[in-house]
Amino acid sequence: MSQQIVFEQPLNEKCRTLLRLSHLFEQFDYHMPQDNPWHARSALRVLLDIANLLARADIKSELLKEMDRYDASLSRIADTPGVDRDRLKHILQNIRESQQAIRGIQGQLGANLRKSEFLNSVLQRSSIPGGGFDFDLPQLHLWLSQSHNERLLQFDDWRNEVAAVHEAVDLLLNLIRHSTTMSQQQATNGFFQQSLPSGASIQMVQVFLPENANLYAEISGGKHRFSIRFMESQDWEHPCQTERNISFGLNVCII
Repeated sequence: MSQQIVFEQPLNEKCRTLLRLSHLFEQFDYHMPQDNPWHARSALRVLLDIANLLARADIKSELLKEMDRYDASLSRIADTPGVDRDRLKHILQNIRESQQAIRGIQGQLGANLRKSEFLNSVLQRSSIPGGGFDFDLPQLHLWLSQSHNERLLQFDDWRNEVAAVHEAVDLLLNLIRHSTTMSQQQATNGFFQQSLPSGASIQMVQVFLPENANLYAEISGGKHRFSIRFMESQDWEHPCQTERNISFGLNVCII
């Protein structure tokens, strides 16, 4: 059976931020454990991207508001027939623990990372092509020459600064992605459009295609509707909308 590839399109700014943070945390967790200075360099660059993204003053309040909203929404269905109460109780406990961890962070998220002289020295040179060479950043060169275990200890300290954010992002995205059941749809001549229910809190659209379909989904949408164009290309240049009818899986994530 062919593996599936998932295309996700956030339909609001909050979900867009969650997906970007998740993307960065995944990269950091991939590079950090690797015993190689090149992976350590990549992990540092991702850590700086995380710190910069978290510099937005409203992200902390947005995370807390979203968890408050999900807590209230899920609590309302506790007495609904057929609901797995034990699982719901576990989810609500995770939300409240994550809220507590975020509230326990003083000031802006990731502020201590942005105050680090070492990380700032790397950041200042990162915008220059090749700016991380030894003559630009001799302190980084020394740091990279340490043993893998020594670098890991430092990475663990930095990671702890944003661990609560990582857990909150994973929790919220998991709730969003599992808020609905996938339906099978068909795009006529490579195009599909669907209206969205008025007043619903739509977070994202997910499109599922077989990896061997040689197509990608170009998704656009707003509060009232979304559309999907299935694009193909022979040589990765000049993509165009396919003229074929395409069967695909669809999730409209509402929570």
